[in-house]
Amino acid sequence: MQDNDKAFLEFIVGSLVDHKDDIKIDRVVDEMGVLLTLTVNRDDMGKVIGRQGNTAKAMRTLLRVIGMKNNARVNLKINEPAGGEPFSGASASVDDAIAGLKNDMEVI
Repeated sequence: MQDNDKAFLEFIVGSLVDHKDDIKIDRVVDEMGVLLTLTVNRDDMGKVIGRQGNTAKAMRTLLRVIGMKNNARVNLKINEPAGGEPFSGASASVDDAIAGLKNDMEVI
């Protein structure tokens, strides 16, 4: 496969993010197949994952197609930002969101 999968992922992610210099892709091959580990700037995480994870799912599907063409299993892992802290622009905590939903339900 000679890193076709890595080059493809780098092209796709580079088209999505604002901080292209912060893209890091590690490629590991073992008996299970190919594992691509993606790290991006914390401000770009939302763009890479997409709404309800749809962008990440689409990237994984396309990488599987590339893998099938080359008789390999390709998986994508997206690293969390350092410390697992919410990225900028993140909404309030889960408890606050649930409280907001309860208030909305009372209005109905």
